[in-house]
Amino acid sequence: MTAEIVPLPRKTPTLDPMLALTAPGMNSVNAVILDRMQSEIPLIPALAGHLISGGGKRLRPMLTLAGAELVGYNGTRHHKLAAAVEFIHTATLLHDDVVDGSEMRRGKAAANIIFGNPATVLVGDFLFSRSFELMTEDGSLKVLKILSNASAVIAEGEVDQLTAQRRIETSEERYLSIIGAKTAALFAAASRIAAVVAECSEREEQALDDYGRNLGVAFQLVDDAIDYDSDAAQMGKDRGDDFREGKMTLPVILAYARGSEEERKFWQAAILGHRTSDADLEQAIALIAKHGALEATRDRARHFAERAIDAISIFPANKARAAMAEAALFAVARGY
Repeated sequence: MTAEIVPLPRKTPTLDPMLALTAPGMNSVNAVILDRMQSEIPLIPALAGHLISGGGKRLRPMLTLAGAELVGYNGTRHHKLAAAVEFIHTATLLHDDVVDGSEMRRGKAAANIIFGNPATVLVGDFLFSRSFELMTEDGSLKVLKILSNASAVIAEGEVDQLTAQRRIETSEERYLSIIGAKTAALFAAASRIAAVVAECSEREEQALDDYGRNLGVAFQLVDDAIDYDSDAAQMGKDRGDDFREGKMTLPVILAYARGSEEERKFWQAAILGHRTSDADLEQAIALIAKHGALEATRDRARHFAERAIDAISIFPANKARAAMAEAALFAVARGY
């Protein structure tokens, strides 16, 4: 009698290999961040520190450090540039929370709730300025062009998202264009600049750009799914924020497209802001589940994660490539 073969459980992907790979470099990056967020105006480091020390993943600067490891760069220029990337990201978060009227960020009160909208916007501007100081100190016009262009594209994506808000007719194509700009552009730039400082070939630059861009899309797709299937403690923000703000994210786009006429009427009212109670949120979650919209969203995220992993297959197999591949898998599997 042949014994039944029981498959081994698949290991859940984590960020641990990426964290271990980039830990030494992140110590230097964090030192730059701490130094450059200082100001003689006490409110500036107080407000910036509220978010910067708030427990974010620091994934974007980690991409710069991991990319440098992948291509064998042994210098230190990328430390300041990774800090610049984090300042750009933090500035956009501060501005986003004002635009969205967010009350929570990373599990605690958002900066705009504590310090007010005017101060939050102005400190975001300060951090943008610091990021450009760091770029110009590096001295590479190519790096400056990549990161400044990413900053402009992020702003365009945020404006595009604002104009798509409460518009039930928003298509999947437009949604992907929005997240490609507001999220994936910085992932791509953060990855690409590692190849620039290492003086890699254009092909290698593009491979790292493709990795970051596809990872960024996967990451945002999962973020948008999480808004409907995790609790506030896991997410670090209020559950259903996207729903109440009338954001047309992929789970809603798919549920609306697959829904009955009656369900579509509910979505039309909800996205316009007429159905935003807790009971309405629960109904939205039920409809999204009914039509498999979360699974479909994660499936699309998995597709982009696989494209990210494929992009770096041109590099030799090493610890850095393995860590970056697992980070892409983690971006899809995570619940927070």
